[in-house]
Amino acid sequence: MAQMASFALSPSCFGSFTAAASNKASSSSSPAAFKPLKLPLFWPWQKVKMGPLSVSPMGFGTWAWGNQLLWGYQESMDSELQHIFNLAVDNGINLFDTADSYGTGRLNGQSEKLLGKFIRQSQVKNEIVIATKFAAYPWRLTPAQFVKACQGSLERMQMEKIGIGQLHWSTANYAPLQEMALWDGLVAMYDKGLVQAVGVSNYGPKQLVRIYDYLKDRGVPLCTAQVQFSLLSIGDDQLEVKKICDSLGIRLIAYSPLGLGMLTGKYSPSKLPSGPRGLLFRQILPGLEPLLTTLGDIAEKRRKTIPQVAINWCISKGTIPIPGAKTLKQAQENLGALGWNLTQEELNLLDNGAQESPRKMIQNIFQTR
Repeated sequence: MAQMASFALSPSCFGSFTAAASNKASSSSSPAAFKPLKLPLFWPWQKVKMGPLSVSPMGFGTWAWGNQLLWGYQESMDSELQHIFNLAVDNGINLFDTADSYGTGRLNGQSEKLLGKFIRQSQVKNEIVIATKFAAYPWRLTPAQFVKACQGSLERMQMEKIGIGQLHWSTANYAPLQEMALWDGLVAMYDKGLVQAVGVSNYGPKQLVRIYDYLKDRGVPLCTAQVQFSLLSIGDDQLEVKKICDSLGIRLIAYSPLGLGMLTGKYSPSKLPSGPRGLLFRQILPGLEPLLTTLGDIAEKRRKTIPQVAINWCISKGTIPIPGAKTLKQAQENLGALGWNLTQEELNLLDNGAQESPRKMIQNIFQTR
């Protein structure tokens, strides 16, 4: 627990006030040395309403918790992942996003299993909101099969009810009949009390309005829409989805707020990650210099890091970002995106830098119009 406290009181999270207090504490040799007050990263009234739920302004994504192919997960990482979860919860984060497909090979569903284990050991388990996504697999052809998928997630997490049940992607582009069955599956899991709220992921503006109207006619409110949203993914579709969400009272959850790591400042054309990400980075990174320079300038001025500025941009745009974390250092850095706000001038500089980038993030292949 002492290790956790040292991370929770990091200056990068709490700013110069805590840094000064920490320095004062370390300079005293008295056993009763002054211990700085741990300021919250956000106050209770700054939580965000998401249908019947109240969540932190930022959540944590858990795509990497079980994915070996893209993120190099190993089961030996589980102890650190639990520390990450504890660190997030200790600092007020109560929204965790996952999916029944997260995990590769025999580890399919591993993310949900780990979250369930961590929640059971938490002292604030009743305050935690899990948003899980159900894959539109080809064999899920009926509402009953989609309900069964939800029950499978509940079993893996050993929970009685999921916070937000989300359709992972739309099948409208290739199997429209299956799409209607999946919508009815959302209705069924909501009516059966298996989820507190429902949402969608990777829905474009037109299909988002369609499912909103369909669910509304069935007495089911659509509470969330999850899309790829970052300084690398701010095209017309994202802006239109955001506008629709604002007008209909849907909360937009921003996944990949750091562009799979391209907006961390840790990589360059000569320093690429291994695996499939390296191939993507090689195409896009060479054109990101203006944007990364702007991010770096603002980060230096604010005494923040580049990832913290990029995540705060998402928050400032009115979305709920869900950055991932595989290490305590990454989790600590994510938390440093809270507790402050970019100015309008800084937002304009970042928007301009994003527009100057010659290549954007490749969109999810299941993203619909």
